[in-house]
This record gives sequence, structure tokens and C-alpha cells, in this order.
Amino acid sequence: MVAALAPRAAQAYRPFDGTDADVAKPGEFELELGPVHFYREDGSNFLIAPATVLNLGVVDRLELVADFKNFVAQGELEANAHRLRLRDTDLLAKIVLRKGALQECTGPSVALETGALLPEPGASNGFGAQANVIVSLTSRSVALHLNEAMAINRDHRFEDFTGAIVEIGRRLVVRPVAEVFADRAVGGGSEYSVLAGALWAASETWVLDAALRAARASGASVIEVRLGVTWTAHVWNVQTSE
Repeated sequence: MVAALAPRAAQAYRPFDGTDADVAKPGEFELELGPVHFYREDGSNFLIAPATVLNLGVVDRLELVADFKNFVAQGELEANAHRLRLRDTDLLAKIVLRKGALQECTGPSVALETGALLPEPGASNGFGAQANVIVSLTSRSVALHLNEAMAINRDHRFEDFTGAIVEIGRRLVVRPVAEVFADRAVGGGSEYSVLAGALWAASETWVLDAALRAARASGASVIEVRLGVTWTAHVWNVQTSE
């Protein structure tokens, strides 16, 4: 069924941990897929296969988002360890609160993304909830996307995420991108991350991405290589009045 969908112009937002203040248009479906990522933490190697984000534009200003990452441990495992761990399992809704430059208007775009953090098989069995306020500022050559998220995580601790994404040369076919973030949990761990990469608009419906991320997570060193693709398709027609 997915292969039969008529494609539309892609609005990619991989390979970041944060997001921008835009949503899929009504009737549009966006698949953000990282088929295989390499992830190394404190000497342990994992493949993330796949990393997936599903976006569906429902009505004007509103999209539904579902995402997950499947971690596959490499090498020998410790006793009672799981080789497969489904992580970052979320079901969210994102709504544009203020139309701005990302919606072909003037000024900053502002959005709210909120919803449930679902149990992670092989990792955490708890539920949580989060709310993320996103502000996007753009010019002809540079875009800045600011994320400030608060959550009750799956361990029922308060968690705060602060991040910034920068895009250079937004009108270029291949454009460099970067992201920094700090993620802190009260009474728990923290993570500080830097990412650098590029997005390539291969066609109107396909965008490829590659990035290298380095982080410090609760005292452990993290290195991650991300390779992904975004595909956008039109699922149903939306009648608009002039």
C-alpha cells in the first residue's frame, strides 16, 4: 500500500534529536528512516536497525508522530542482558502555534510537540509524558531551531532537554547542519551532545542525510554514526477553498 502512494515534496528533518516548528501538510505522510546506525557507548557496540520516525499530517497545523529505535547489541552479552532493545518509543502530536517563515509567513514559527513516552521492550517498562516547545528562526541562508522539552520520563523522574539545530545554506541541494543539546534528569543521568552532518535533497520526494555525533552520557563516552533517508508521500486529497 505504501509503495502505491503518490509522492509529494519532502520536508525532511533528520538526523537530529530535536525538531523544527513545522508539520506535514494535511494528507501527507513522511517516513524518516535510518536503516542502520552505528552506536558505541563506553566500549560497547550497537547497531540501531532501524531508527524510524513516522509523521502524518492530519489537519492544518497538526501532525501525529510515532517513533522508535531498535538497538542490537554486538558481541558477547552479560548475564540477563537483552540483545534487542527497543528505545525512544514515543507517540506524539505536534501543533503549530504560530505560523512563521517555515509556513511562508513572516517572523518566527512556534510549535508544541507533546504526548506519551511508551514502554521500551528490553530496556524500560514504564510510561512517561513530555512537552516540547520549538521556535524556528530563518533567513535566506541560515535556519535556527530551538527546542525546550520537559518530561516525566519512564523512570518517573523529571527530565529537561535543551537543544539547538543550525542549518547553513537552506537553498542548497547539499547543506551542512549541526546540533547541540543537553538532557538532564533530576536524580538520574545527564547527556551532553554535539552533532555535525549534511542533508542532500536528492529529489522532490527524497532527502538523504549523514551525521556524526559525539556525546557524554552519565560519564560514558558516546560515538554515533547516522545515515538516513526521508521519503514524503501524499495519502489523501484535501479540498481547499480559495
